[in-house]
Amino acid sequence: MTRTIFTLFLFASLMTTAFTQISTDCISGTVVDKETGEALPFATVQFFLNDKFLQGGVTDFDGRFLICGLPKLKQVDLQIDFTGYTTVKVAGVTVGKNNGNLKIEKTGIILSEIVVKAFKVPLIEQDNTTSGQTVTSEEIRNLPTRNINQISGIAAGASSAKEGRKANMRGSRANATSYYVDGVRVGATSTPKSTSPEPEAREQYNGIVENAFKLTKDENTSTISTDVDRAAYANVRRFLNSGQLPPADAVRSEEMINYFKYEDPNPKTKNDIALRTEFMACPWNPQHQLLRVSAKTMPIATADVPASNLVFLLDVSGSMISANKLSLVKESLKMLTKSLRKEDKVSIVVYAGAAGLVLPATSDPATIIGALDKLSSGGSTAGGAGIELAYKTAEDNFIDDGNNRIILATDGDFNVGISDQNALVKLIEQKRESGIYLTVLGFGTGNYQEGTMQLLADKGNGNHGYIDSKAEARKVLVEEFGSTLYTVAKDVKLQIEFNEKAIASYRLIGYENRLLNTEDFDDDTKDAAEMGAGHNVTVLYELIPARGFKKAQTMADLRLRFKPNTGGPSQKITVPVAAEYMPENRTSNDLRWSAAVAEFAMLLRSSEHKGEATWAHCLDMAKGAQGEDTNGYRVEMIGMIETAQRISVKMKR
Repeated sequence: MTRTIFTLFLFASLMTTAFTQISTDCISGTVVDKETGEALPFATVQFFLNDKFLQGGVTDFDGRFLICGLPKLKQVDLQIDFTGYTTVKVAGVTVGKNNGNLKIEKTGIILSEIVVKAFKVPLIEQDNTTSGQTVTSEEIRNLPTRNINQISGIAAGASSAKEGRKANMRGSRANATSYYVDGVRVGATSTPKSTSPEPEAREQYNGIVENAFKLTKDENTSTISTDVDRAAYANVRRFLNSGQLPPADAVRSEEMINYFKYEDPNPKTKNDIALRTEFMACPWNPQHQLLRVSAKTMPIATADVPASNLVFLLDVSGSMISANKLSLVKESLKMLTKSLRKEDKVSIVVYAGAAGLVLPATSDPATIIGALDKLSSGGSTAGGAGIELAYKTAEDNFIDDGNNRIILATDGDFNVGISDQNALVKLIEQKRESGIYLTVLGFGTGNYQEGTMQLLADKGNGNHGYIDSKAEARKVLVEEFGSTLYTVAKDVKLQIEFNEKAIASYRLIGYENRLLNTEDFDDDTKDAAEMGAGHNVTVLYELIPARGFKKAQTMADLRLRFKPNTGGPSQKITVPVAAEYMPENRTSNDLRWSAAVAEFAMLLRSSEHKGEATWAHCLDMAKGAQGEDTNGYRVEMIGMIETAQRISVKMKR
């Protein structure tokens, strides 16, 4: 059947204060459907200059975007992508000036027709629907849902009844079981107030019990496996863009902090890791101190990365049918494919009810992209079988001294064969000794299994990311290729031993699932995290000074142990940590920015350790520590803080 896709319109308006008060390096606007005028949420917006990517982001729940951090230019080129619509490109968009109040006139570009083929019997007859669309059972099952308590007090006419009774929806039928508000299904039965999706959405997060303060006299040593995952930040952004606060267990503080690049010095040699420590008064508890510890590996140009043997392991089960799942997977991997070199090769393994090899190893980008284009979703999810075949394929094409890696793209909904989290982890642990690394990329909403994917990446000597847009895919798979997909240091462990005379007690911020025993530090058989080329790791400690604390004394000894990816025994670095306290106005942007992100995470989690933290304080601190924000990622988080504050205020009404 033939379907005409509607034209996208882009326009900037003065709808809200947040979108009118933009700086001279920002562009704002709204993406809507031409015929209906409805806003298009989660559309990808990207800016280019002479075909070079500058900055990007996604529209919020109302179809609006605010992209900042653009270079000081007069004009840039704009590209809009939205699944189901043809890409729109607008040349010569003016960057904001004169206090940032910018309007972009409506632009009508007629998109070409596309042919959409239904792959199974439609649930609703086309001729009997007003839109003429085919709607499948999978699409209905994967539609977004909300708890009535999430919109109570936000949407007009919606209120929660007493627990266990029907919700109140003005104008509804008495026997209604569901309502639709802004196109999102809302359950009619009242449940305890919550900010997380309905249980039937089946999103799963492993529980986090925040680290507590420890008395130095009882336990003076903290040992962790350094974390390189960043998935939580993009996932939190997804929740905020949809108009809700994330579940507390979705907010991993260390992943939020490490989403950003910091200006730490490079190590002296390519096989070394540079350590840095900074120290200031704790922003949310001025009576305490905040210590930042950072570790950084040497950056490496993509051209200098050893030849890559990549296996794309793709979930094509029925749960991947949504537009923000398989379609986004294919677009993301196409970007990676286009950035690969002639010495790199790619194989594609897919799994649904069973697993299969759909593309043997090849270095031809056109062949890889053609194979991706042919993929479609359907069936149950035999993840374990897919993992087995992917490792076998990687082993068959193994490159000695090369970059051998599996890239698993899924929503994590394993439900056939080996589906238990512990059994999947055991399988990965058996496979990691092969010298093949595992990157796990999460996609979609509704049944996102974050806990399983994070564990698989951890045990597979790899990393975990969450892709919510093409802009995020570009960041993870293209811009940060080295740190994401090329390991330079294995089993990286950090240990800090506090001086009881200087520090009375301490609290590690985040890393709850990366804690190691003290004796694990010197045990080379103990598995730990991996670091990619040019990767930064930031670790924060909140400290309570001991009585008689002197600023000039050594507060701790810092140790780092790692194995070079090139082989050989583990290496150990030891440096003293001096209490070189600095007033906040003399501290680095890195220290203050990481503190702002930590405070943001604590507010999102409603942490018992948030002290005097407030949304306003967090926002001011972030704005003051923004620094040179080349890609606009820090400006984006400032917008996320403002969004979270608005949602929080509405929920309290």
